[in-house]
Amino acid sequence: MTPDLFKYLITATYVVLVFWLSWVGMRRTRDIRGFSIGNKDMSPYLIGITLAASIASTATFVINPGFVYSHGLSAYLHYGLAGSLGILTAFLVLTRGFLRLGESSRALTIPQWIFYRYNHRGLSLFFAFINLLSITFVVLILVGCSLLVTGLFPVDQKTALILVLVFVFSYVLMGGTYAHAYTNTLQGLMMLAITVILFVQGWKYFGGDPLAALRGVGAGYAGAVNSGSDLYFDFFSVFVSGFVVTFALMLQPHILTKVLYLRSERDIGKFIGTTVVVGTVFTLMLMIGFYARLAGLEVPDQDTVVREYLLFEFGSSVWGEYALVFIFLTLLAAGMSTLDGILVSLSAMVVSDIVQPLWGDRYNALALSRIVLVLVGVIGVILAWNPPPLIGLFAQKGVYGLAAASIVPVLFGVLVRRHIPLWVVLGAAVLGLFCHLGLNLTGLVKNPAVSASYAIFLALGYGLLGLLLTRPKPGIPEPAASPS
Repeated sequence: MTPDLFKYLITATYVVLVFWLSWVGMRRTRDIRGFSIGNKDMSPYLIGITLAASIASTATFVINPGFVYSHGLSAYLHYGLAGSLGILTAFLVLTRGFLRLGESSRALTIPQWIFYRYNHRGLSLFFAFINLLSITFVVLILVGCSLLVTGLFPVDQKTALILVLVFVFSYVLMGGTYAHAYTNTLQGLMMLAITVILFVQGWKYFGGDPLAALRGVGAGYAGAVNSGSDLYFDFFSVFVSGFVVTFALMLQPHILTKVLYLRSERDIGKFIGTTVVVGTVFTLMLMIGFYARLAGLEVPDQDTVVREYLLFEFGSSVWGEYALVFIFLTLLAAGMSTLDGILVSLSAMVVSDIVQPLWGDRYNALALSRIVLVLVGVIGVILAWNPPPLIGLFAQKGVYGLAAASIVPVLFGVLVRRHIPLWVVLGAAVLGLFCHLGLNLTGLVKNPAVSASYAIFLALGYGLLGLLLTRPKPGIPEPAASPS
């Protein structure tokens, strides 16, 4: 069997398997609740793999190794170490309280959760609209996946963009959350296998001494802090911002709402343990940035480092061409595993938190959520058609802004049991969003993680001051924290 025939047969098998899993999911999707968060009948291990795959995505598997290629150990520590600690801390702090309130209110989305916690429709609408910033991450994934398709098939990037969109939308439209969870489990297992293989296969470039090999590139390249980098140049930009912004990123709709899939609090330990173990393995994909640099590859476009490394490493032999098929399909799966989660959460959010509150139940919610899904995809393709350079930074501008806006309302909503005045949470959200955008878009701070961290600290300071000023006085009853 020729490599070309093998490539098309394996790809067709993967496509058929994904559609079969989506069909199984469609049979279990009967209403907007099932489409959004399932019917509370999924294993916590399955949900944990689904979440880890959603967190890793194209950023970890395709785009972020380019930052490691360009900036060295400091970028690896920023995404791999500080980011992983931020993820673990966020789930340990937030999972139980978020699930408890989500269960009592039967919330389907983050804005709905905000509404039930603070009892204010305007605040939930505000969060519904700013959650549309997640579309910047849709653009990142579409661009990353299209780059991979061009490495696998003889098509141009724009054609690849359409193919990716049509494939993902067709299977998500069928089954919603179940299609997302079942296909993510398959894709997550593929991602685990390929991550380990690529990590082991490329270790030869370290020559037995990783630090010495990195020092051969340059002292700054091998340093925990790279003074020559414009992104990861001090302790704050490498470690503090990596931890803070990743902690806040766990508040994204397609991530934190996975908690609502759980049957009960008894599943939390299994869920978090699975997520952390699988997610830690996924961070090893960042090593490809080192391998590409040590292999002597000159890659002018940072976003294409992974593709160029794989073609260099496996494209010169017959067995390598067979291996490339599995690797590229797995990397595509990494992107799709996040893209489908974002699409499900965005479509459910638009229907539940914008359309229904403003126009009532005159529309069929499940059908409308699928229409919204298509519209989000069309907008994503328009933005990805001529992508900006360094697509990773472009996505971070929007998604980190959402994280900075969400930190106080969600964190305080989980940890503070008493009533929190609207001006405290809304003020913190507005400060977080516009401080990040102001610092980053004006060029005052180039690294979006740093500008978002400054914004998060400002929002937290404002929120804590608000809590201090509104402490209840003894003997005076508090207003209700959520609607009865």
